[in-house]
Amino acid sequence: MSSPLVSRMQGFADSIFSEMTQRALQYDAVNLGQGFPDQDTPAALKQIAQDQIASGANQYAPGIGKPVLRQAIAEHQRRFYGLTVDPDTEVLVTVGATEALTATVLALVEPGDEVITFEPFFDIYASAIAVAGGVQRTVPMLFPDFAMDFDGLKEQINDRTRAIMLNNPHNPTGRVFSEEELSQLAAIAIQHDLIVISDEVYEHLVFDGLTHTPIAALPGMAQRTLTVSSGGKTFSATGWKVGWVHGNAELISAVKAVKQAMTFAASGPFQDAIAEGLGFSDKFFAAGAEDLQSRRDLLLAGLTEIGIPFAQPAGTYFVVADVSGLGGADALAFCRRAPKEYGVVAVPVSAFCATTDHSASLVRLAYCKRPETISAGIDKLAALAPDPAKMP
Repeated sequence: MSSPLVSRMQGFADSIFSEMTQRALQYDAVNLGQGFPDQDTPAALKQIAQDQIASGANQYAPGIGKPVLRQAIAEHQRRFYGLTVDPDTEVLVTVGATEALTATVLALVEPGDEVITFEPFFDIYASAIAVAGGVQRTVPMLFPDFAMDFDGLKEQINDRTRAIMLNNPHNPTGRVFSEEELSQLAAIAIQHDLIVISDEVYEHLVFDGLTHTPIAALPGMAQRTLTVSSGGKTFSATGWKVGWVHGNAELISAVKAVKQAMTFAASGPFQDAIAEGLGFSDKFFAAGAEDLQSRRDLLLAGLTEIGIPFAQPAGTYFVVADVSGLGGADALAFCRRAPKEYGVVAVPVSAFCATTDHSASLVRLAYCKRPETISAGIDKLAALAPDPAKMP
């Protein structure tokens, strides 16, 4: 009997992330694979959620999101980026960034329309485009610099191109795109009248004195950009699934029409907590980035000592490393055997690519873990490194 799954989705039936998490549990391996933090949500936010539940706020929230959260999102965008956002018409609360991205693509992409993604790309982008019946076009960014290829981007644009999906800060590479890069991208979008769907969930997790620039803040982009973010990464609350999308009222209205057919509403008691968190002091956001940067530095120091090449991440939870020297010329095979044979979990970068010729030996490692977890992972990887004394 043939698969009952529609053909356009058959390539997405099995998630490498779920597979790696299962292997981590099965073999009690050090999990540097899946991108969830192992530090807890701030106590003040947990208390707000608990108080909301205890007070009886357990029924449907408004479909567009609670007013307190929509106002907090609008104020957050003004405070950090100088954007003027109407909380009543230009903000839509979603079930995490995943729903925001999927609903946005479904709302804007007709069957046969083309959507451009930079590769590596977060896997949700490809599946969302497939669900919509769209066609994904990719523009590779190559290890170790992962620079945007603007000539390659222009070559992919044609009269069927509808949108460009941007991820900044970028998962899995850790790139934080400069204002100059974003300006070049913006100019191309404006020239070809394209929408930009900008995934910015790691916006507050930027290191080394860099700052995050939303592409919506650049001239001419506010009316053609839908910006997606969430509270999961910033507040170590990935299980709460509180996300949002903001943009001009016409675009948000289109996304809302799709979103209400998907979940209508969710995460009610947690919306109040995330609203409170978005108003935390600058010191809170800076401290979170500094703490994560220290964990990044711990992992990078270990990779350097082992001799594993990597791309220096300027943000997010992740670093991309080349494990060919550890017997990982085929990173997918390496990652599948690593939990059982080596006691460590990573994710192959090929899971983020439509083509694998430029990513065959690359893995993504997560440093959003406790220092002791990172150190244990380094020790597992170090045991695989060739002994210099035995090398010819």
